[in-house]
Amino acid sequence: MPLVTTIRVQHIRIHASYSVDILPSTTVITGVNGSGKTSLIEALYIALQGTSFKGADNDVLQTGAPWYRIDIHFDDGSVRTVKFDPQRVSGKKQFIINETTQYRMLPRHKHPVVLFEPDDLRLLNGSPSRRREYIDRLITQLDPQYGQALRKYDRALKQRNNLLKQATVSPDELFVWDMVLSEHGAYIIARRDYFIKMIDQQLNEVYNKIADSVDVVSIKYPHGSITKQKLLSELHSASYRDMLVGFTSVGPHRHDVVFTYNSSPALAIASRGEVRSIMLALKFIEVDILERVLSTKPIILLDDVFSELDASRQEHLVHNFKDNQVIITSATSEDTAHKVHIDKR
Repeated sequence: MPLVTTIRVQHIRIHASYSVDILPSTTVITGVNGSGKTSLIEALYIALQGTSFKGADNDVLQTGAPWYRIDIHFDDGSVRTVKFDPQRVSGKKQFIINETTQYRMLPRHKHPVVLFEPDDLRLLNGSPSRRREYIDRLITQLDPQYGQALRKYDRALKQRNNLLKQATVSPDELFVWDMVLSEHGAYIIARRDYFIKMIDQQLNEVYNKIADSVDVVSIKYPHGSITKQKLLSELHSASYRDMLVGFTSVGPHRHDVVFTYNSSPALAIASRGEVRSIMLALKFIEVDILERVLSTKPIILLDDVFSELDASRQEHLVHNFKDNQVIITSATSEDTAHKVHIDKR
């Protein structure tokens, strides 16, 4: 896939208008906190993946601005534009790719991306939803059908939960949504199980190279054996309890991803440095899996993570991504090939 050469943003977060040239190797965007570095990473992510990793389009829109726009140029001469106008009745966000306007970015137009931000370093001690979102973001890049299954599951889940909040509802009324949830939920579970096992095959070796240790690290998805029929049965069995609590209590939206360290829960015994090494290993594995499955190199977006890593882990990060296009934000000026400094707005 082509590499990014330029990005221009208009009315994105604090930026009224700003453009940055991007090198095919490493570009570092520096500036003090609050200068809008992360907003440029976010804009790149939107243009390459179709959605933000930080919030809804209205959150991305600069306060008081009527619209936002992102333009990125690639080294093959192609250009893509993202427009968002909240005043439009429909098609509030538009993607103009190859001179064709789309209202949802098609999977074939998404460029693989590995994003590394400070919040990722809190993955292990964060909520289960954070771990689910992390895995779901990766799998969606690897399997377009997975993203569709997530959307259909979420829509059915909202419908079922709305029914559960009513004063009276019968299990028969819930059954139609149980069928939809079990169909798409089983697919979500199966794909999570498959790709988490793929990650686990490499995690221990990659971790020990980073940490220079002989510890045993693993990632597991304990729910991988749940089939469509089993999920349907679980939903049906939980119907009366769900009617009491007013929400759906079983399904992949409630699942967790489990990390172990020397056969114990990593959250309970892993040190801060060990957790950072686990997260770094996960990012290296992300790149490897994306390259193997999609046969193309992902673009690496590193948002202010150097401040969270010691010199040894920084060195591992730089070395491992040396063959990728990398865009880094940093509050300090790193010794790299191309630097862009943003003054505080």
